[in-house]
This record gives sequence, C-alpha cells and structure tokens, in this order.
Amino acid sequence: MINEYKKLKKELNVELKNILSYWIDNTIDKEFGGFLGKRDHYNKVVEKASKGVILNTRILWSFSAATNHLKTDTYKDVCDRSFKYLKDFFNDKINKGVYWEVDYLGNPINKRKQVYAQSFTIYALSEYYLFSKNEEAKTWAIELFNQLEKYAKDSVNEGYFEAFNEDWSPIEDMRLSDKDMNASKTMNTHLHVLEAYTSLLKIYDNNELKASLKMLVKVFLEKFLNTKNHYELFFDDDWNLLSNSVSYGHDIEAAWLVIDAAKLIDDSELLQLSEEVAVKVADTFLLEAIDKEGAVINEKNLTTNHIDTDRHWWPQVEALVGLKYANDLKSDEKYISSSLKIWDFTKNNLIDHKNGEWFFRVDEKGNVYKSEDKVSMWKAPYHTSRACIILNR
Repeated sequence: MINEYKKLKKELNVELKNILSYWIDNTIDKEFGGFLGKRDHYNKVVEKASKGVILNTRILWSFSAATNHLKTDTYKDVCDRSFKYLKDFFNDKINKGVYWEVDYLGNPINKRKQVYAQSFTIYALSEYYLFSKNEEAKTWAIELFNQLEKYAKDSVNEGYFEAFNEDWSPIEDMRLSDKDMNASKTMNTHLHVLEAYTSLLKIYDNNELKASLKMLVKVFLEKFLNTKNHYELFFDDDWNLLSNSVSYGHDIEAAWLVIDAAKLIDDSELLQLSEEVAVKVADTFLLEAIDKEGAVINEKNLTTNHIDTDRHWWPQVEALVGLKYANDLKSDEKYISSSLKIWDFTKNNLIDHKNGEWFFRVDEKGNVYKSEDKVSMWKAPYHTSRACIILNR
C-alpha cells in the first residue's frame, strides 16, 4: 500500500502540470485581456462571458503556488498577467476592496464587496508575493486585510460578516451564490478568511493579524464545530444556527486548514486541540462521506437525512489532503486505503482525458453533468493544483 501511495503522489505531480497546461492553453483571453470567463462542458468558449473575481484570484494563486513549489519561472508570465488584470479591473480604487464581477471587457457589473472575494484576493496576492517580491502585491494584500478588519469584523461577537455594498455599507442580500442561505456569518467564508490570513501572516508579521487568525481558529473549534464532528454552515449575527446540512468537502477541507493556521500563531494548546479535532473530523468523514465506489459524496440534510450523492470534483482532492494530515497525526492504514480509492475513482470518472481538465461533477451512476462548465466563476484550478502540491511537498 505504501508503494501505491507513492505512485499516487507521482501521478498527482504529473497531473499538476497537466492542469496548468490546460489553463495556459485554453483560458488566456488574447483579445480582451486577462482570462476567459467561461468554457462549457465540451470545452467550447462561451463568447462575451463575464469574468468573476473568484476565478481570477484562484488562477493567480494556483500558478503562484505552482511556481513556488516547482521552483521554476515557467509560469511567471501567467502570474504577472493575472496580477495585472486583477489590479487594473477588479480593484476598487475609490472605496477599496475588489469587485465581484466585470464584463468581458473589464467593466464592473457587480461592485458588491463579498468578504469571500476579498479573502481570496489576499490569499492570491500573498502567494504571488512569495516568489515575485512585488511590494505592490504585498501592500494591496495588507490594505485588503485592513478593510476586512475595519468593516467586516464583528468586534462584539467575533467572526466576520458576509457581504457589503460597493461602499462597505450594509447589504440586505448577503448570499455568496443562489444556492446559499442569506446568512450574515457562514462557515465557507470564514474558512477562506482563515486561509487568507494564514498566508498573509507568512509575509506580514503583524500582531493584529496574528490575533485575528487566533480568533478564527477558536471560532472554528467553538462556533462552527458541532458535537458530531461536523462544521455547521450558516449562522446569524449572534451565532444562532440557521442551517441543518453537512458539506462533506468543507468538513475535510476545514480539518487541515485549521491546523495550518494554528501552527502559525504559536499556541501549543490550540494546535494540539486542532490536531485532535482534525482526526475526529477525518474519522467521521470516512464513516459518512465515502460511497460504495470509494468516492466522496456532496452533502447530507441532518433533518430529513436526505443525501446528495453527486460527486463534485473538489471534495475528492480536499479529501486527499485532509486524510494525509490525519495519517501524519495518527498513522492508520485506513487513511491511505481510502485515499487510493478516491484517487482511483477520480482518475476514472472526473478527469476529462479527452478535452483536458476535470468534470464539475458526476452522479451516483457516474454520469457526467454536461450542463456544468469546464471553466467558470466557480470552476478554477485551485483545489486540484493545491492538492497536487501538498501531497508532493
């Protein structure tokens, strides 16, 4: 099994280069600048598609992280292109922060300030700075951190509010997407604030940042985590629970991201607790989230017990990372065994060996959802490239 796991790592190393090659060959917008906003399931360009900040920041992060990992200048031009487009078209030079969406020409069409988006920009800029040493990128990341601390941080009840209008005034509809609940505090957004602050702390040694990151770790352990080793998803201002669903991909992703954050804040007790929780979450994940084919299913409603059995692309790779962390903490064959099955399923069902990249999701019978895009606001190389990198460190 050890040899099979080594083979998995080698295959992920090859897949990393396949992923990056796809995005270079298929997403650079040579006519209007930056990157194309959408390609459909068949890899056909959707003309004049708008461009989302999440896609663009995830491209910057992915290529920057690959550059840092592979120690090569191969992807420098893509990174510089991505940084420049974000700076020129998504940066709100009047109110600060980043816009949610621009049209294919780069004109802002949705200027709302989603905290999720600010966080991903911090995350990407921090990774980009690590190899480029571009002080403008670092300064911008710090500016975005200060905006979140000023407007989004709940100084009374802790945590961060979800979204704001263009000028950082309160907004009624805070939803990240049409699929989400209109809640003022969400696990998903907090997860990416935590992720962003962890990366920023590596390049910006600041006491306020460290204190906020420590608060976020505690929020995950004390607010989001429930007694059944799941992370609850939606809350109101006062941390009253509004939802009744479990997202298995977010459970296993949070398990390892909280550990990474705890390692940087120099608190041995909090790190130990984070590690203990990660093992419990991983064990629960193996019991509930893995189907008979070894793949990761999507969600479960705790009230009705209805299970969404679709297999999305990103929970598969987050599982590979989370189970690696669990195995590093508590060496157990089950973590490796499950990882091998997940990767085997992914290779055979989710990677598009004909047109490149990965399918968005397949159903419980393995049928691909052909209405889903190959490239879109929510379909980027971030989850996949990150897993390939982490398992080969």
